[in-house]
Amino acid sequence: MKITWLGHASFRIETAETVILLDPWLSGNPSFPDFQRESVLRDVTHILVTHGHGDHASQAEEIARETGAAVVGIYDWVSWITEGSEVEGIGFNKGGTVQLGDAAVTMVNAVHSSSASGPTGPIYTGAEAGYIIAVGEIVLYVMGDTDV
Repeated sequence: MKITWLGHASFRIETAETVILLDPWLSGNPSFPDFQRESVLRDVTHILVTHGHGDHASQAEEIARETGAAVVGIYDWVSWITEGSEVEGIGFNKGGTVQLGDAAVTMVNAVHSSSASGPTGPIYTGAEAGYIIAVGEIVLYVMGDTDV
């Protein structure tokens, strides 16, 4: 497994079968150099999102269109992102596990807020979540923006 920090809460997680972008905020991220975008998006299979805030989720649909990767996250947000679009989605809920290639991803509780900017104020985008990502003997805990 190879894990690359992309700035803020964004990571690229590579396994033998899967390439996951976690909370991909690339454009406008002060810690992410734009010249690396092409290499970071290469071979991406899934986009895993913890919650709907712009610095975690706003570029997921765009990247999914560009790469063909499926967006993965809380059912409400995935349904909202994929409605009427050509983007593939895998929505599930806390306590559930999905298999993304060789990675088993279990959604767990997180404590934060989850919304996107709308024309008249925030739009609820489903509950915030964390993830347990297991690939063989390696297990990662992704907290998202949860509190202590």
